[in-house]
Amino acid sequence: MKNEASSSSSREGSVVVDWGLHRSSCGYCKSSGLTSISHGLWAHSITVNDYQDLLDRGWRRSGCFLYKPEMERTCCPSYTIRLKASDFVPSKEQLRVYRRMQRFLDGTLEVRKPSELTDNPNASKHTGSSVHHTVSSSVGNESFSCGNKGENKPEEFMHHLFDQIDKVVHTYIESGEFPSGIQLPKAAVKKVSHAKRKLSVEGSEDLLYSCNISFQIAAALRRKLSAEDMQQLRMSRQSAEENDLSPKFIAEKLACSLNQLANISGLSIRACNGHLNFYSAAKKDGDVQIVSLPEESGSGSKSSCAKKSSEHPQGQKRKLEIRLKRSSFDPEEYALYRRYQIKVHNDTPDRVTESSYRRFLVDTPLLFVSPSADGMAPPCGFGSFHQQYIIDGKLVSVGVIDILPRCLSSKYLFWDPDYAFLSLGKYSSLQEIGWVKENQAYIASLQYYYLGYYIHSCSKMRYKAAYCPSELLCPLRYQ
Repeated sequence: MKNEASSSSSREGSVVVDWGLHRSSCGYCKSSGLTSISHGLWAHSITVNDYQDLLDRGWRRSGCFLYKPEMERTCCPSYTIRLKASDFVPSKEQLRVYRRMQRFLDGTLEVRKPSELTDNPNASKHTGSSVHHTVSSSVGNESFSCGNKGENKPEEFMHHLFDQIDKVVHTYIESGEFPSGIQLPKAAVKKVSHAKRKLSVEGSEDLLYSCNISFQIAAALRRKLSAEDMQQLRMSRQSAEENDLSPKFIAEKLACSLNQLANISGLSIRACNGHLNFYSAAKKDGDVQIVSLPEESGSGSKSSCAKKSSEHPQGQKRKLEIRLKRSSFDPEEYALYRRYQIKVHNDTPDRVTESSYRRFLVDTPLLFVSPSADGMAPPCGFGSFHQQYIIDGKLVSVGVIDILPRCLSSKYLFWDPDYAFLSLGKYSSLQEIGWVKENQAYIASLQYYYLGYYIHSCSKMRYKAAYCPSELLCPLRYQ
């Protein structure tokens, strides 16, 4: 390849070595064999124009290694996806992400960060990133309680939850509200991980557990109905959400009964789109207080164990800085990357090494093009960059990007797990799209935002289609 890029500081060209076909196991479909097939190039150096042309032919880079899937042979065909920034129309969810960040910066979003609970040396040893509940009983009733013994575990509490749900379901069967002949599985209650945990609308409650028993009940009820009943139901004007067979209706019914029958201190139960969600209740002043009953005793007297979270004072404003720097090794970035890979992707510590991080996200073959006053490059120049997101002096996220003559290409993002509630992946994408729009004033050809590959069969990739209107590269005509 010959250099066609104009640079004020260098006239170097592209030097690449053909590595031929490469077979490996697939990280998307998790196949056991070597079913992922791609063509590889090792780039010693490459101009931004040459790499832009390769992107538009279906190539991507991982460090200095360039690869292109063999679309007719690989197990998961990968299509280059891009968005014309000037045509971008944010969805309601994307606007919510932006507004949530604004509320967080303004100090009006009330949140609890796990690190603030665990890192506080004055906090009780029982205070952690989430409240661990166990079951205790007293005369005549049951309750949810704070654990005060080492042997108490969240699994015991979840077991108690699905026992309570099963009791309510069997009550409906005995009363005749549910047919007696239906076969129902036992309720399964799952703990919601911190990465997936979302705040309630009020911002004062955390989603701790969730159960999908309503969907299983709805399916069992439909199977129980006769063909004539089903035909009558289809002819009815009532939608699925308005009749007794709807998971949404069943979940609301169960939530109502659970809140009435169970003695709940510190949890609230609500139905959400057919799911039974269990939230940690919070006091209006922002402190979390969980009242428990003592272990079973003859007197049955009540006591409380109040746990207060360490939170940002509501109303305290925060400062967000977004810094764009050329790709280079930064110990603070590496520490954040290591924590992200271990906490979010469950990588073992021995796999997250400094050398692998350098090869993946620091090393780059792109030849830097300095900014120029003639409108041929943006103020930052062309090349590989790390975009840092810093809140009140703390690094919370890093976006690894390539800035090329016609696009900003998003390569990778890693973030602080304590800030998962801010949806930093989506927020950074919105910022990068905005960057492209702003810099069109400096270089008219810079119009697109490249999101990497889109794999329709991979659920983790489908979020990319939410950035509309996006385009997929045709692997035959390259248009």
